[in-house]
Amino acid sequence: MNSTNRTVVVTGIGATTPLGGDSASTWEGLIAGRSGARALDHEGFAELSVRIAAPAAVDPYEVLPRPVARKLDRSAQFALIAAREAWADAGFETPAGEDAEVDPDRLGAVIASGIGGVTTLLDQYDVLKEKGARRVSPHTVPMLMPNSPSANVGLEVNARAGVHTPVSACASGAEAIGYAVEMIRTGRADIVVAGGTEAAIHPLPVAAFANMMAMSKNNDEPEKASRPYDTARDGFVLGEGAGVVVLESAEHAARRGAKKIYCEVLGQGLSADSHHIAQPEPSGRGIAAALRGLLETTDLKPEQIAHLNAHATSTPLGDVAEVKALRKVLGDDLDHVAVSATKSMTGHLLGGAGGVETVATVLALYHRLAPPTINIDELDPEVDADIVRGEARALPRTTIAAINNSFGFGGHNVVLAFRSV
Repeated sequence: MNSTNRTVVVTGIGATTPLGGDSASTWEGLIAGRSGARALDHEGFAELSVRIAAPAAVDPYEVLPRPVARKLDRSAQFALIAAREAWADAGFETPAGEDAEVDPDRLGAVIASGIGGVTTLLDQYDVLKEKGARRVSPHTVPMLMPNSPSANVGLEVNARAGVHTPVSACASGAEAIGYAVEMIRTGRADIVVAGGTEAAIHPLPVAAFANMMAMSKNNDEPEKASRPYDTARDGFVLGEGAGVVVLESAEHAARRGAKKIYCEVLGQGLSADSHHIAQPEPSGRGIAAALRGLLETTDLKPEQIAHLNAHATSTPLGDVAEVKALRKVLGDDLDHVAVSATKSMTGHLLGGAGGVETVATVLALYHRLAPPTINIDELDPEVDADIVRGEARALPRTTIAAINNSFGFGGHNVVLAFRSV
């Protein structure tokens, strides 16, 4: 099929996060300004310098049948739960092919993970050492491979147009959604189930991040540890979960009579810093390039942007670099953008962040409400932006746009834009 410029819309959302086991409870937690962080009481974390994280509010084994869950890494479990909710929310009761409204050859899945099945890999290595080779699960490889979440979601909905797994660290989930948009715009698919997932709350990744000085060590007050833009911020809090959206061409959605259109997806901006494998480029040069690319390839005007879900992980360098980039590109228009840093509540879901924060951005447009950023006692004077603090803020009822930023180790920058309908 030839390339097209088809309009892409969001017709379904799903999530399982540190704030709730579905998108509704997650949104309720975000608007209430509730933290999902807590102390880790497992003995494996007792001797670590970081003993806090933001685990999922609902364990996957409470949702999935045990025979299904035991063959999936935790990251794939989260992805499947969020995808099932999004698929049902879009109005589908059966997989493609069983429902005349969906042609499986026109359906895709793009689910990203920054790390993949790390807990399966580490746990099965322990089994190998302690119990021997014969006790290693035969499901280990299908569970640990990074494309496992996407593959299992693709199998769930019977997607045949393409099943993909972008891996770009903490930008992975957003890149997956951008890739899905291009699948629809270039005519490869009519519908794509897209998002991000992560499950890396394990002593090894936590110890590694802590030794990089990337994580907060505020073990005594975990709910206050993630504090984007605060002068006392000292790193991120690791979270887990998944966020998934159903993207669809507007034409296809209208033809089948989609029950709900959350918003339009305007497009994406992409760039790379080429600066450092882990440190952000301090001037925000790459972030600015991604935002400019978005503005140049869409009909979005800076003055239309009313809301931004910032990457804002609560690191000293990253938070400021992002704001510098926004100011550089948007100029005075940034003064009219309500900026939310939802990682202050969910923690940082790594490759799942872009998926969960896309769900939050979509709901902010849909409900015309920007979630607050919590834990800001003293705003960093270098943060030259209008940060939503204290309580949620109403957004204009006119046609508005919102931005979701996601950046990852390696210098990956992804900026997604959405518009109200």
